[in-house]
Amino acid sequence: MDMNLRGKRWKPVHRCGVRKAALAVLGLLAVLSAAGCGRLQDDFGDHKSIGSGRSTENIENMGNTENTENSAESLTGISPEFEVKESSEAEAAVKPSVSDEMILESVTPETEPVTSEADLIAEEVEKLLADMTLEEKIYQMFIVTPEQLTGVSTVTAAGDATKASLAQYPVGGLVYFAGNLVSPDQTKTMLSNVQSYADEIEGVDLFLCVDEEGGRVARVAKNGAFQAENMSPMADVSSVEEAYRCGDTIGAYLSELGFNVDFAPDADVLTNGANTVIGDRSFGSDPEIVTKYAIAYSDGLHAHGMMSTFKHFPGHGATEADTHEGYAYTDKSYEALMESELKPFRAAGANGVDLVMVAHISVPTVTGDNTPSSLSEKMIAGILRGELGYDGLIVTDALNMGAIAGNYSSSSTAVKAVTAGVDLLLMPGDLQAAYSGIYNAVRSGEISEERIDESVRRILTAKVRLSR
Repeated sequence: MDMNLRGKRWKPVHRCGVRKAALAVLGLLAVLSAAGCGRLQDDFGDHKSIGSGRSTENIENMGNTENTENSAESLTGISPEFEVKESSEAEAAVKPSVSDEMILESVTPETEPVTSEADLIAEEVEKLLADMTLEEKIYQMFIVTPEQLTGVSTVTAAGDATKASLAQYPVGGLVYFAGNLVSPDQTKTMLSNVQSYADEIEGVDLFLCVDEEGGRVARVAKNGAFQAENMSPMADVSSVEEAYRCGDTIGAYLSELGFNVDFAPDADVLTNGANTVIGDRSFGSDPEIVTKYAIAYSDGLHAHGMMSTFKHFPGHGATEADTHEGYAYTDKSYEALMESELKPFRAAGANGVDLVMVAHISVPTVTGDNTPSSLSEKMIAGILRGELGYDGLIVTDALNMGAIAGNYSSSSTAVKAVTAGVDLLLMPGDLQAAYSGIYNAVRSGEISEERIDESVRRILTAKVRLSR
């Protein structure tokens, strides 16, 4: 068999139809052949083929135009327009009928449609989404600490309490801090257990998240029990190769432990020298360098199946205050931000960055008020999604931070964030109040269920990709 025909589909054909068609063609050829031979036998007394030439008598008769038509008809018994042609034209004269063409077409191989990986993922996502209740979809939009999920003071294991809590509150992800991580074996067992519960209860993986940037933000590497190399602060990175190595090293040990999301790298451009909350966590003050190094770091994480996060949109490096404590802002214009702080985030989508974390900083010159970016439809739907074209997952910075918790209730925060275009809400002050706020907003029509589906579809797509 021709190897090129593997996987090709053939249209069904009735054998009797093919036989009839073949017989019809052979019959026609026989009639035409007999007519031509009869003409030559009767007219010339020899058996020369049609294409071998004409007798002298025939050539002379061809000059008599008056008798040409009648002569042709009398010799063949066929009207002149159906006279047998020279051999060079004979094959063209015997053409299959319309029905013959249909039969011939029916045995032409047809290429089997190829289903892409993206199509298969989309199909699986739609099936998962269709089977989910509104309640389940809303819970998928939350990433919480294991303490918020279970009510236990410091979680270092995942057992029956974790499983029961996950069944009651089927959240989309969990984020772990230094206190949860005691040793490699303990961490692997804890994460493996909770992931198996999620697969059983929710039918999809959890996002298992950690802040592991390197330098002073390293929940794992700063713990000597893990014997993981702690990378230098990002301010000390001096090449794309070195930035990649940071992501590659961190991605390797996080993946080995069972994590699948790293809230790193820091993609802030450090434009305010008085900024301390970011400081040496940034790759520097040059937006081009920050962009290149952050992309390389992200690629290093991806080499180990880790999802990467650019933070903190629209650029925490331009502020002085710390949003952990309270209100922080930048007075930069949109044009100024586009020339510097926004450049890494503008490159995020095209370079496969999985999440963008939105900070609680305010940009009054852009939004017209002091609304934190994490709750601003102008900043998220308008700029990050619209102007910068980012279509990956958008996650808030922790919603229990002072800039949010000190000014908004958990319920109103959650509604504002979803309305603004956020997909994932990180660490709300009160999980149940935040969930209820969104649920009631959907029931009242303030938020459409289609809007919830939009975010959950992105979440499920990322999770299905992780599992493949």
